Amino acid sequence: MQETKPAVKITYYLEVISSWCHWAEPTWAELKRRYSGRVEFCWKIAQMPREAYPQSLEQLEWFYRRSGSIMRSPYMLNTGWFDPDNIEMRVPNLVAEAARELGVTDDTVRLAIQNAADLDGKKVGRWEVCVEIAAAAGQLDKAKLLAVAQSTATAERVKKTSAEFDALQVNQRPTFLIEDDIGDRAVLSGLVRIEPLAATIDAMLADSAAYASWKAHFGGPPAA
Repeated sequence: MQETKPAVKITYYLEVISSWCHWAEPTWAELKRRYSGRVEFCWKIAQMPREAYPQSLEQLEWFYRRSGSIMRSPYMLNTGWFDPDNIEMRVPNLVAEAARELGVTDDTVRLAIQNAADLDGKKVGRWEVCVEIAAAAGQLDKAKLLAVAQSTATAERVKKTSAEFDALQVNQRPTFLIEDDIGDRAVLSGLVRIEPLAATIDAMLADSAAYASWKAHFGGPPAA
């Protein structure tokens, strides 16, 4: 028996160590639990340009105080990962993408990298640090992971998914693209709480079921 494809798909565009993506992760996990089997879930890298990253430790601390306060977090994120000589955090994104290419397609590796940076303050912008964390989390060979992460093919995949994100004409990570099998699309950018996402998914699932019911009763449209 052929497996039925879910009627709704949600794509999570993220930057691995983004603080707002960190705050969105509980929502992502709950959506996956709540809609298991009914919605297709995937994530894609949306690499930030250099100017979008904090340019100083003081800026990063300010951003973390702001986002943590807005989220009513009982803890403050760790700024120890910041490296003034390595502002653009390409390494975490490339390593997470490489791990997926090597078969770790869930959230395990990217969350390990994110937590190592945002919670533990580890300098995941350095190849040796990031690969060590990712390989342990995904049970991957470090040398092979590093080779794939540094490959042209991985860089091109990250460039492609980042261009997809840019084409949505938004600039906030996280961004969620929700699509259904009747052609509806919704882009929710910068939102980290579950209510608007769940409401959108519920509406799309209901509409898709309604269209399926119509087709069962009346078939496809008549020929022109």
